[in-house]
Amino acid sequence: MSFKPSDLRIGVLGGGQLGKMLAQEASKLDIELTFLDKSKDFPAGKVSPLFVEGDFNDYDTVMRFGKNYDIITIEIEHVNLQALFDLERSGKKVFPQPHILQMIQDKGLQKQYFLEHGYPTAPFLLIHDAQEIQLKMDEGSINYPFVQKTRTGGYDGKGVSIIKNKSNLDLLLPGPSVIEQLADIQTEISIIAVRNSQGECKTYPGVSMDFHPTANLVEFLNCPAGLSAELESQAESLAFRLANELGIVGLLAVEMFVNKDGTIWINEMAPRPHNSGHHTLDNGATSQFANHIRAISGLPLGDTHGDRAAIMINLIGEKDYSGPVRYQGMESCLELDGVHIHLYGKLETKPFRKMGHITLTGIDLDECRRKANFVSNTIKVIS
Repeated sequence: MSFKPSDLRIGVLGGGQLGKMLAQEASKLDIELTFLDKSKDFPAGKVSPLFVEGDFNDYDTVMRFGKNYDIITIEIEHVNLQALFDLERSGKKVFPQPHILQMIQDKGLQKQYFLEHGYPTAPFLLIHDAQEIQLKMDEGSINYPFVQKTRTGGYDGKGVSIIKNKSNLDLLLPGPSVIEQLADIQTEISIIAVRNSQGECKTYPGVSMDFHPTANLVEFLNCPAGLSAELESQAESLAFRLANELGIVGLLAVEMFVNKDGTIWINEMAPRPHNSGHHTLDNGATSQFANHIRAISGLPLGDTHGDRAAIMINLIGEKDYSGPVRYQGMESCLELDGVHIHLYGKLETKPFRKMGHITLTGIDLDECRRKANFVSNTIKVIS
């Protein structure tokens, strides 16, 4: 069987940093991606000349775009779903499949899927609005502390509110949401599964995530996760089972809580390249981006196990700066070995905006942590 890259006409909804890294990895196989997003100045436009300006939430725009490609994929969940269903019905290959994306777009449907299919997850209530939360609190079915998650539209820490006591009630979010009791968490982990159109499925080793105290974004990501062999196996099995039961083609990132009592709860899923897999660009594995391209193209999957430890740091805008971006301390960081800097090409910074990431690699996590501590205290995203 021969491989002809020019036969693969792939369109991508979204042109952000995930799209940029997809394009960079696809180019290694001479596969060209065309992106749909609002501006060619977005990160993917910096590396791909094939960029269509338009709104991926608009039905007609997505239909016109999709008709030009044999395979359509996404780098963001919040796209026009009806257009993807109609493109699939017309014979286009849409990955992830629209019926899977429909469920994952809604955190309430995700939770119901976990419950109905026997996956461990935190107890939850589905709520229509903030007024209903108040009523449930009066009834005693919701108690402090609890977490509110909007059912749709949340990303990068947005759409999540932690209500610890009465003084936090002004943080309640409007609209339909999922309510969970605040879990007694030991650590948060992520497992990324990848599955191709032939049904071959692999998982990446788990990573643990340390979150920014105010931005609700991953600040440090650690690989390996430091779990016991039993917990690592259990977590990987859950992600593997989910990917295969869903029948997804492409990536599936599965975020989980490891509780202090030793149980694992699935938190949520993302059917695309994920922040918790960025280190795979530099740790010796076939990157998540390369494997996503392989998966949707019907190619064999690459090795998911790297040969070195890694810590990933998100480069986010400092809280008091907005405007044209500058990176303070970059030169000092580049003097270290095993420092891999990825800037996304965003022209403007603002508080807590993701502007890039840095992966620190080494023989073990202790070595990576020493580098990570230096880098995180040295480099600043300012204007």
